[in-house]
Amino acid sequence: MIVPTVDEIERIARLGDPIIRNLQITQCYHEISQSVAVLSGYSANWSTFATWASKQAGQTIRQEDLIRAFEERFYLSAEVSAALEDIASHLKSIGAKLPAHVPSEAILRALNPTAAFKHAGDAVARGNKKVFEEIGREFARFIDFFRDDAHFDRDKAARFCAALRPGEPPDGQRLLSEAFTTYCEARFQTGKDKVELMLLANLSAGFHEQIRLQPEIAEALNVSLGDAAALKRNFLILLLPDFYIRARGDVLPDHRSYLDAVFARLTREVNRLIRQVITDHLMALHLSATEVLRLGRDLPGTFPQALKQIRNARLREMLARVDVTPDSLNKSGAEDWADFTDRMHFIADFFRVYQERQYLFDAPFTTQQVALLKSGVRPVGRL
Repeated sequence: MIVPTVDEIERIARLGDPIIRNLQITQCYHEISQSVAVLSGYSANWSTFATWASKQAGQTIRQEDLIRAFEERFYLSAEVSAALEDIASHLKSIGAKLPAHVPSEAILRALNPTAAFKHAGDAVARGNKKVFEEIGREFARFIDFFRDDAHFDRDKAARFCAALRPGEPPDGQRLLSEAFTTYCEARFQTGKDKVELMLLANLSAGFHEQIRLQPEIAEALNVSLGDAAALKRNFLILLLPDFYIRARGDVLPDHRSYLDAVFARLTREVNRLIRQVITDHLMALHLSATEVLRLGRDLPGTFPQALKQIRNARLREMLARVDVTPDSLNKSGAEDWADFTDRMHFIADFFRVYQERQYLFDAPFTTQQVALLKSGVRPVGRL
């Protein structure tokens, strides 16, 4: 079994290619997860969940299926069709000679949604790196620091946490101190006590993580085409270059208000579709080859027996802070992933429902894919 080191975390974080970096981050999270499990047992730890979240983030970073999903929605949108028809009709009325058929590729090139999706992918990649180089690094340090312990040593845990910054996130690391102290404590417990402590540690780390990720999540979900004036100019230059050169000085200014209004309609609808596509990607989580969670829907299943009723007072306090529907999966689905409270409610229930599911420790990639991605080559096949 490979045990990641702080040096390895720092090496991966320095990689310049965001796609290769994400693949190596995902694999490293899996290796951290396995190493922590050897110490603390096979309740999922934060890195277990982070493995699958990072794997999912890779789809957005690679922009997999984003354009295809956008095109499907674009061509089915009645608002897009109406706006394009209004634009074409008005341009013809002022002398533009439009071709009988405008290729769809030309329209998409004029709109350039790819730029918005790239921006979203860049934001997700930055968040992926930010969390890994902070929390992943501390997990590697944790494994090395405590690997030979035979009992819970609170003083040693305090020495480990002394390297963490005091205060609240995003700048302070108090929650990480609580998480790692609780992982140390959980290591030497059994049964329900151990399971509850693992959940408390996971939630403490997860709470810190989500506060740190808030800017990148909001940025990814709020990307757009830009202003309607730029869209109008690009549209006319790419689709009607001769007319644009001829008419921009005298004809187009007289029709600016109408065209601006129609292009504003088109821009609003396209931006709505872009956000819809990105939201669908960010609010899906593939946990295996067959299981996909839709984060906007209530979680399926039930809490495991050991977590149905919570005894640990600190865990009850944490759940009261993050779970607005106590001891219930009702309304666990997140309506707005950019809303921290909404997102954290889902994550709290997700951790509680899935923590004891052993398949979360499955490898995210095949042996052949791991060999390639560790050599800096993007593997083929499903990633």
